[in-house]
Amino acid sequence: MSGISILMYHQVGRFPPMKTHRAVYCDVGRFRLQMRTLRALRVPVLSMSETVACLRGQAPMPNRAVTLTFDDGCENFYENALPVLEEFGLPAIVYAITELAGGPATWLAADGHPTPPLMNFERLREIASRGIEVGSHGARHVRLEGLPPEALRAEVAGSRERLQDELGQRVQHFCYPYGSHDLAAVEAAADAGYESGVTCQRAAATPAFDLLALPRKAISYGDDIVGFLWKLYAKDAPKGQAIRRPR
Repeated sequence: MSGISILMYHQVGRFPPMKTHRAVYCDVGRFRLQMRTLRALRVPVLSMSETVACLRGQAPMPNRAVTLTFDDGCENFYENALPVLEEFGLPAIVYAITELAGGPATWLAADGHPTPPLMNFERLREIASRGIEVGSHGARHVRLEGLPPEALRAEVAGSRERLQDELGQRVQHFCYPYGSHDLAAVEAAADAGYESGVTCQRAAATPAFDLLALPRKAISYGDDIVGFLWKLYAKDAPKGQAIRRPR
């Protein structure tokens, strides 16, 4: 496998079967098996900052490396995913929504899904103190493609400023809500000072991608261990044209 598989998770816990938004859910038992498998196979698991260094050529690119990302910052990350990550000694990054922190994930209600609580800033500070990177997922979890300049700046730069104030540390990484981005959004992330940005385009991340428009591989509710390993090792051709800033 060439490149780094950046895996995308959202919620981890116990969930009833569902037919829609399956990539939003991962059963905690399956999650633990996935993490145990990474450790048993000695797959290099990198933090997002380590991934950026590898893609920049500042560190060697490990073979078959993986990065673990968690969108939204749901409380069930703290309850279910964090203990597993700590059990196996694995790094990860959580992308938090600054203006919704501590409240419910209201956007899920539109499709009839439960609205789990999001971690508040106290909780985010705690997970950061326990070695979890915290990045921004915007201010209000809105689609960024086509957003007017001032609203775009508030979502991208404004969320970074708020998160840095709350955490008392530098915030280096951004995640586009819904994967929605265009050249203006990528440039806004660059102007805001982020070092990386992740999308929902499916592929392994390589130096050919813009660091502020990196692809990921979604781990879905229905993925058994065979499906999980297939996503790690499959040579996915990127679907659609990746956005890249002019050099």
